[in-house]
Amino acid sequence: MNDLPVRTARWSAGHPWRAIVGWFLFVVLCLGAGLTIGGNAATTEDFRVGEAGRAEAMAAEGGLGQKPVERVLISGRAGALDLTAADVAARDVTERMRALPEVESVAGPVRSADGTALRVDITLKGPELDGKKHVDPLHAQTAEVQKAHPGLLVEETGSPSISKGVGELRSSDLARTEAIALPVTLITLLLVFGSIALAVVPLLLALSSIAASIGLSMLASHAFPDAGVGTNVILLIGLAVGVDYTLFYLKREREERARSGGGLTSQAVVELAAATSGRAVVLSGIAVAVSSATLYLADDVIFSSIATGAIIVSLVAVASSLTILPALLVKLGVRAERRAARKAARHGAKAARRPRNGGGRITAVLLRLTSTHPAVALGVAVTGLLLLTAPLLSMNLTDMGRETHPRDIPAMRTYDRLNAAFPELKSMHQVVVHAEPGRTAEAAAALHDLADRVKDDPRLTGTADLRASADGRVQLLELPVPHHVSEPEARTSLHDLRAEHIPAVLGPLDGVETAVTGDVARYADYPEHQKDKLPLIIGALLLVTFVVTARAFRSVVLGLVGVVLNLLSAGASLGLLVLVFQHTWAEGLLDFTSTGSIGSRVPLFLFVILFGLSMDYQVFVLSRIREAVLDGVPTRRAVLDGIGRSAGVVTSAAFVMVTVFASFVGLHIMEMKQMGFALAVAVLLDAVVIRILVLPALLLMLGDRTWWPSRTARRTRPAAAANPAKVG
Repeated sequence: MNDLPVRTARWSAGHPWRAIVGWFLFVVLCLGAGLTIGGNAATTEDFRVGEAGRAEAMAAEGGLGQKPVERVLISGRAGALDLTAADVAARDVTERMRALPEVESVAGPVRSADGTALRVDITLKGPELDGKKHVDPLHAQTAEVQKAHPGLLVEETGSPSISKGVGELRSSDLARTEAIALPVTLITLLLVFGSIALAVVPLLLALSSIAASIGLSMLASHAFPDAGVGTNVILLIGLAVGVDYTLFYLKREREERARSGGGLTSQAVVELAAATSGRAVVLSGIAVAVSSATLYLADDVIFSSIATGAIIVSLVAVASSLTILPALLVKLGVRAERRAARKAARHGAKAARRPRNGGGRITAVLLRLTSTHPAVALGVAVTGLLLLTAPLLSMNLTDMGRETHPRDIPAMRTYDRLNAAFPELKSMHQVVVHAEPGRTAEAAAALHDLADRVKDDPRLTGTADLRASADGRVQLLELPVPHHVSEPEARTSLHDLRAEHIPAVLGPLDGVETAVTGDVARYADYPEHQKDKLPLIIGALLLVTFVVTARAFRSVVLGLVGVVLNLLSAGASLGLLVLVFQHTWAEGLLDFTSTGSIGSRVPLFLFVILFGLSMDYQVFVLSRIREAVLDGVPTRRAVLDGIGRSAGVVTSAAFVMVTVFASFVGLHIMEMKQMGFALAVAVLLDAVVIRILVLPALLLMLGDRTWWPSRTARRTRPAAAANPAKVG
């Protein structure tokens, strides 16, 4: 791995146009292949987890699987509903919908109990997840009915409409975040490099890496189905790591160019940067990829999609920094030399040749305090991080139910009015029974008994519906629940159904398999599935962090340090997430309505991605320290110099990452908002508290024990520096 960055950079620098053309040809081929072959979207079967998933599989086996259903709501614009006019409108809806090829069936009109509304249920053809693809013709017909009956309010909602609305809102949100993140990133890079050309390079490489990754992820989806989040992850991670990796490389190249004072050719400077920062980039990319791979252990199609996107984009970003970047630097080298010459003419050769390594006054002050009192600095910083972590103990994990979607989506506003008129539609329980031949009559009788047993339960309402497969072996009892899935009544009714009613009625029957699904069961089972997987994934993450760090730096101690630091930053960011989003005090500040919970996918996602991204700074900073130690610098001096010299680039990279992640806080989708907040906070804590206070304090207290069990030894600078090739 030590030689790969140098060999790659040497070839790229020696054949710059081939490398540049080759990279963009690679990007075009990846994107073209992905678009040509197409992606493989996850199916309903891929999303099944827990008992609810098992029940859905049983129901689908008997042809009783969930279908996409749209509902047209007819109500009065003001005051009481004109039932005669509503009936005419309902017949109009029915006739129009039945004529559509996308529609499987249209149910008869249903009046609300209070007589204020009328609804028409339309079942679409195909699986549940495909409904959003075919809902536009239904919307068009609903709009026509509204025009024909202006005295009534005719609206449409349902899972397909809501899913489509969520997708459109997510797309518009992402477009807005890109419009914010890209200019801020460019301005930051301009301030760092003072050059438009050098500022554009990281952004160009990040965007090209994202484009190539999107194409590759479409190909990968045929092995790991895409749950619809892959592109979002690629955009989120790709811009952050793409800019970071290029920034690390560019800053080192500029340092070496300034240090050589024009005594090295552009090729030699690029090779020198590859031998140092290039190696750190490779290690960081591997760390992100391997950390992300632990998400496959979640046994969940959404996390599988996240893992695939993160792995692909991190490795592609590494490839871009090792291939096209050296070529671009060589081409920009002459321009940089001319700028240096002009600067030397204005300020003197000494000023022009002096590398800019400082990390700023604040960094210098903090490092001075840390070096003087490392134990105090460590104690204060760790205590502060642990206090921030404390709210994590009260974290309430829930699946973000449909009712948490933003009301900016028109279908959600109609959904609220529909539920007010027909509360029995808020959620449901579905009891699925699979009986052996000869047991079907007993199973049917038992389900009738179950319906009778719970009919007086105030947590349930409406009429129970019993359906059976053609052969009668699979039967499904649907029980309406007049409460949203997040409400206690819905949750307790599910518990009692599974723990008491079903065992009492169906338990004595042999040859009968029973499971419960439905809105409430899905909502309850998914977080439990994630909680079960969380210890396994965290354990794998800790092992990966330890192995990668210990292997990279030949130090067991640094492996343990890496684990502790990552736990501190991840824990503190998650604690802050709980403090902000499980309460109401920050609602106005961050524009959200608290659900009193954290999305069940958020902790797993954050632990994995944060562990990977925090390795960026860790590897980069430790590489600078170890490099100095191997050159014979005492460990104490190496720690202070390494952190001081890398502080500027780490701060710049952190600012870019924080900007990218913080832009997601403005999104409407709650889980994405929570993820963006926690990632931004974690990067900020990692770059400031961990890297400037905790890490140096810990290493200063450890001293030479930091490198146990390896023995540090002197080494010479890389060949490119030892035998500099003169320019001219």
